[in-house]
Amino acid sequence: MNVTILGAGAWGTALSVQAAPRHDVLLWSRDAAHASALASTRENARYLPGVALPPSLAICDVLAAALRHATGGLTVIATPMSGLREMLAAVADAARVLWLCKGLEAGSGLLGHEIARELRPHAACGVLSGPSFAEEVAREQPTALVAASSEVALREAAAEVFHSDVLRVYTSNDPIGVEVGGAVKNVMAIATGICDGLQAGLNARAALITRGLAEMTRLGVALGARAETFMGLSGLGDLVLTATGDLSRNRKVGMRLAKGLPLPQVLAELGHVAEGVYSAPVVLQRARSLGVEMPITESVVAVLEGRLRASQAMQQLMAREARSEN
Repeated sequence: MNVTILGAGAWGTALSVQAAPRHDVLLWSRDAAHASALASTRENARYLPGVALPPSLAICDVLAAALRHATGGLTVIATPMSGLREMLAAVADAARVLWLCKGLEAGSGLLGHEIARELRPHAACGVLSGPSFAEEVAREQPTALVAASSEVALREAAAEVFHSDVLRVYTSNDPIGVEVGGAVKNVMAIATGICDGLQAGLNARAALITRGLAEMTRLGVALGARAETFMGLSGLGDLVLTATGDLSRNRKVGMRLAKGLPLPQVLAELGHVAEGVYSAPVVLQRARSLGVEMPITESVVAVLEGRLRASQAMQQLMAREARSEN
């Protein structure tokens, strides 16, 4: 199958490495110099140093050519959430489109499928998500993902392209749940990073992850998702990975905030996008509009905005009234 992956960051490159040995894959970069370096060195030194690009993987910096390559096949958008709307508009004529980004659009508060509904109301769209660090996928360490769409053919195409001996791809017809899980888990990873940075202990970490899952589920159900989706790969699975894994950018943000470092310094030192920083206030805005209570998210936003210190946020959560778990 012809596959075009739009975005030569860590994730786009990792999936290209996985799919290229079995399919005709083209990786597009908007940066001509970056594309040239990838083609000449056969390595993405900026995002995945040490990972060799398959000889069959085509590299391109011309968007029109990249889109032509995907005709009759699959287009995968691998940009950050901030670039999803632009890319969806650019691929308006593509028959089957998946995106990899996790979060809500700044300003509008929309999830990916809601943006797609505006721009491509009658076209097949979906999301590929789940507990996965790009570096481990690129190095062929065992990983499981979920391809979610209301279109059966698109789900099956995603599985055909990416399912392999080292990458299992499950399918779901609940893209809302899969997207909410992918967005909110980044916020909870910041919270868990704060918890670990304060050395609050493993009991506190377990409680935070569990109650974070409850917040995620409440918001998802209010948006039309199915509760059981959040016990799967894109819910519990992605939450556990991002909240506890040492490769998690969002967890690193939380740990550095717990040390009292200002957010601009944390982001500058990180050097990569941590989607939870941008998603947290939008998640909270969306939750409030639906009357959904999300106290952990509220605390994370307060720390990010400098209204609370990390230790104060922890105290505020522990001071909440006792109540029924359910």
